[in-house]
Amino acid sequence: MKSHFAALAGIAALFATGAARAEKPLKDYSFIRGVNYGMNADQATLEKQLGYAKRVNLNSTRIWLNYTGYERDPKGYIDRLRNYVRTSQRLGFSTMPILFNGNSLNPDTLKPEFRSRGDAYAKAIVEALKDEPGLLMWDIMNEPTTNDYHDRAPADQKQQRLDEINAFVRYYLSFVKKIDPVNATTVGWTFSSQIEYSGDLEDVLSFHDYTETRAKVEAVYTKAEEFAKKLGKPILNTETACIARANPYDEVLEIAQEHKTGWYLFNLMVSGYWGQIHGIFYPDGTVRDPAIISAIMGFYRKRDIDTMIRPVPNREGAADRAIRGIEAALKGTQGSFNAQASPTDRILDAAEYAANLLESAEMVPMFVPPTAQIKSWRALPENKRDANAIRQFAYDLGVTLKKYCLLY
Repeated sequence: MKSHFAALAGIAALFATGAARAEKPLKDYSFIRGVNYGMNADQATLEKQLGYAKRVNLNSTRIWLNYTGYERDPKGYIDRLRNYVRTSQRLGFSTMPILFNGNSLNPDTLKPEFRSRGDAYAKAIVEALKDEPGLLMWDIMNEPTTNDYHDRAPADQKQQRLDEINAFVRYYLSFVKKIDPVNATTVGWTFSSQIEYSGDLEDVLSFHDYTETRAKVEAVYTKAEEFAKKLGKPILNTETACIARANPYDEVLEIAQEHKTGWYLFNLMVSGYWGQIHGIFYPDGTVRDPAIISAIMGFYRKRDIDTMIRPVPNREGAADRAIRGIEAALKGTQGSFNAQASPTDRILDAAEYAANLLESAEMVPMFVPPTAQIKSWRALPENKRDANAIRQFAYDLGVTLKKYCLLY
């Protein structure tokens, strides 16, 4: 292990060069601003998507490997993996490869008969990457206990299965260290309370956090810090942030900063199986929520009610004008004996005025931003638009603006 002074010098060097890597285990990984990703994209897509991550100052990726993929084409798999690590390093990212994945655990891999296959795979991967400057550390296994084999075990087999899993993890921690005694090792445990299972063999203690309240997230870090102090090792949160688990990016990144802990968000792209509940960037480079980008950059939403300054969209009379515009557009042209409805473009113009005020002041849900709905209608020719739906939409925006600006 490096001395404390050397570790600090190493961290300074990492910041100076812009690449988050370490030739030996460090005392502190708080500089890690990572994201979970994958290595299967083509070269152009890989560079484009890592380019999104670079723009918001992320500096590391954590990627899933698997032994079956390697066994189908050993040389091709190693070539793709090495290219990924080198491309990432060139763009300013370190890489944390995950050798085994507990989420898709096949119980047969825990048996002694699997060891020859597992050893061959792990040896090939480690020998291929151990001297790569872009390698940050080895994650031996992602969430070893988060699978049906463990979670649905009969009560009388629960401990036995946990022991089998932990024996597997500890075996490969030692196995990898023999092949690569230089680079750091870790295990991506689901909970910080599980660090004790293999922490004595790990160089870095890592855990995941998807808990649902600030107090619970704080408790996760407190538990990790207790083990870290006891074992004299650094910590990392290698998975965090999920819309569907009440674990918002803005909150968890603020807490990680307060605890001076590095992190990996799950995950980079809004796509695929996890797209509904995870992800930062869409494939076209747009974002799900600018608040996520703000939090990544270290700026967090103000939550002190006593010192918040509330937005007032009508301070200069804009809300009054927007409402009058909606009313006029909905009224249309009134003649002595007939009335003519406004073209939908006129109604959409009036609606957009109100929508921009409401979105800027955060007075409407952004599940489907009003301006996105307006853009969708504008893309249709006039004769294909649902005029009644547009009129109702504009009316509702006017009502909402009146409500929040107290215009009765």
